[in-house]
Amino acid sequence: MGAIIKKEFKSYFLSPVGYVFIGLFLIMFSIFFYTDVVSYGRTNFEYIFYSGSTILTFIVPILTMRTFAEERKTGVEQLLLTSPTSITKIVIAKFIAASLIILITELCTMLYFGILCFFGMPHIQTALITLLGFFILGMAYISFGILASSITENQIIAGVITIGFFILMWFLPDFNSIFSNFSLINIYTKFPEGQIDIANTVTLITFTIMCLLLTIIFMQRRKSVR
Repeated sequence: MGAIIKKEFKSYFLSPVGYVFIGLFLIMFSIFFYTDVVSYGRTNFEYIFYSGSTILTFIVPILTMRTFAEERKTGVEQLLLTSPTSITKIVIAKFIAASLIILITELCTMLYFGILCFFGMPHIQTALITLLGFFILGMAYISFGILASSITENQIIAGVITIGFFILMWFLPDFNSIFSNFSLINIYTKFPEGQIDIANTVTLITFTIMCLLLTIIFMQRRKSVR
């Protein structure tokens, strides 16, 4: 599986995808850094991630929309379905490769943490918990994006499905407070407060696993049909 992870990871940087994702994230993150922190004279690193978490809604599809959709359109999927490597390993490898891009992007945000350290003393523990939560949220987003890509051969449709789902989850609590437990953004908000909420963490991880399992099941059915 390591070879597949390496191949998928390298593909993000052999094409513009990885650079576009990281570049767009850092541009938008810089804007939030100024509007949420610098303009108020704060040194709270975690404040950026309240707004920064919404960035994932719109740019995660850049990473995920081509994971299976493009391969199906170009016919490469047939090679995957007939290869000796299990579907489970392929799905997990694609997930890990995309998650590594999220991790690299997070490491880039440490530049802003260094800037804040120059002007004050950010709370390190809260910052680390925020980064942990952001990574878990990113994995949840990626897992659904991969699922969306597995059900269509059109990258654009996969991207629209992904963004549409995240926006729906975003606004569900406005219709009824009971839906707040299903909003990924709402679940994440405890992390920037410096709290590792076990229930919320388990919910995000469970959502991630569920999406990956659905992707595996869907791809297994395609394989059995062939």
